[in-house]
Amino acid sequence: MKREKVYYEHCKNVLHQTVLFDGLAEDLLDDMLSLFRRDTWRRGVQLDSDIFQERFYLLIDGRLEIMRVNPHTGRSITLSLLGPGDGVDVVTLLNNEPHELQAVAIDDISLISVPINDARDWIDLHPEFNRNFLPYLGEQMRKLEDLSTDLALYDTMTRLARLILRHVAPHHPQSVCGKHSLKLIHDLHDESLARMVGSVRQVVNRHLQHWRKQGVLHKDKFHTEVTELQLLQKFADESHPKSKQARKI
Repeated sequence: MKREKVYYEHCKNVLHQTVLFDGLAEDLLDDMLSLFRRDTWRRGVQLDSDIFQERFYLLIDGRLEIMRVNPHTGRSITLSLLGPGDGVDVVTLLNNEPHELQAVAIDDISLISVPINDARDWIDLHPEFNRNFLPYLGEQMRKLEDLSTDLALYDTMTRLARLILRHVAPHHPQSVCGKHSLKLIHDLHDESLARMVGSVRQVVNRHLQHWRKQGVLHKDKFHTEVTELQLLQKFADESHPKSKQARKI
């Protein structure tokens, strides 16, 4: 990437604010960015996992949904929802094994990418980066652990409450009305939320409507906020055994 371009500085500003690149020296970040190129994907584009075997991508703007899809039934589950500063399919950096997943752009997104072998070489050369990279990998593993735990141990309402709480924006000032903003999922359709909790749209819609009637959530022009954080926490803490109905969904 050329340093004189406005986009170059924008990339640096975005990456400096993320866990992966927080605290890295300017010259180290410049060295990394010199290897990358700019990419853009339109909203709704679906990408097969093959491209992630060839290049490593960092998300700069927009959101990317990472899914697994059953080719026989068409059912899908969201493994992760990525935002600015996230690496796409970091597992591929660790080995050369095929990794079956599907990436879908939720917004028009911009990324930067580098040949996968160059990314691995750069990581090997810079232990400073690894001090951020290893905790970042650990956080991604923890999120997958949370997902598998939720699917195995909690009913759909509890899973949905836990999902929403994980996306409450940290250290975000509340509005005058005491509403809590959400990051990444604030405007997602019920279908998308259902994929994130291993359910179906109709069930998720029923729970969301229930919470809006109770005043737990507020939705205005497709933008959802949490208005009763403690009450939502009670729903998340309810460890209901899975009922027969819950097991079906």
